[in-house]
Amino acid sequence: MSQPDLSCNFLGMTLRNPLVLASGILGTSPSLLERLAREGAGAVTTKSCGPEPRAGHENPVALAWEGGVINAIGLTNPGARDEVPLLREAKKRLSAWGVPVFASIFAGTTEQFGEVARVVAEAEPDLIEVNISCPNVASEFGTPFSASAESAAAVTRAVRTAVSLPISVKLAPNVPDIGRIARAVADEGADAITAINTMPAMLIDARAERAVLKNRSGGLSGPALKPIALRCVYEIARSVSIPIIGTGGVSTGLDAAEMLMAGASLVGVGSAVWKDGPAAFARISSELLDFMMESGFRSIETMRGRAAR
Repeated sequence: MSQPDLSCNFLGMTLRNPLVLASGILGTSPSLLERLAREGAGAVTTKSCGPEPRAGHENPVALAWEGGVINAIGLTNPGARDEVPLLREAKKRLSAWGVPVFASIFAGTTEQFGEVARVVAEAEPDLIEVNISCPNVASEFGTPFSASAESAAAVTRAVRTAVSLPISVKLAPNVPDIGRIARAVADEGADAITAINTMPAMLIDARAERAVLKNRSGGLSGPALKPIALRCVYEIARSVSIPIIGTGGVSTGLDAAEMLMAGASLVGVGSAVWKDGPAAFARISSELLDFMMESGFRSIETMRGRAAR
């Protein structure tokens, strides 16, 4: 019997497998992104860039703990204009591997989202991921745009007006009705939805009598986030027909299968790469393939949404 087929179609792109590097893990270094392609990533998402360079937060900014990782990097980036040549080079290198490059963007106002998208589009990434949900810069940017359907829709409209490239809007888990927000961004022209961003969280060092992170609060990722991510993907899949990049707590092939069965078309991998390095992609792909063989699934598409019916 032939092996199951890990390849999948996403917005007209053919990916060799559904595993995507999540944004914020390994920056935008073309050589490092090319290494991820060599190691088996199906697609890569760059670290979010914004209208101006940002140094990010003071250390400590990230900590591994028993449930995963908590971070408050603070959207460190060189600014959209300086990001363009990096994206161009990454696109050139990864096209040789057949691996798409997704460019993540953020901004402080609705209008700036459109401006940043327009600049980044000069590099012709395969998709622009619109990060409206970073949980650890609220003190600087105010309430995240992902907090309401109206503000999420406004940002989507601005980006959709600015560019013709495919766009995926990245939503937050800590909202009352994520399905309603998903419908709002889909109605304004989002081609896909990335779900979810990290969950606002805090760790305290009782002996030091203070928060562990310099920023005090940060975003929780890793295994503790997976049940939340699965529920959000499930709710979104019931609410919209556009594809979902399911992200949050995927560390094994079985985790990836669960995300696909919740309704995701692609599966974001983040903290697992932070922990195990680029080799995480080959391992998770192999484990997913083993699960498909054991369970009789011949393709990724036959798995998608099985638990959402």
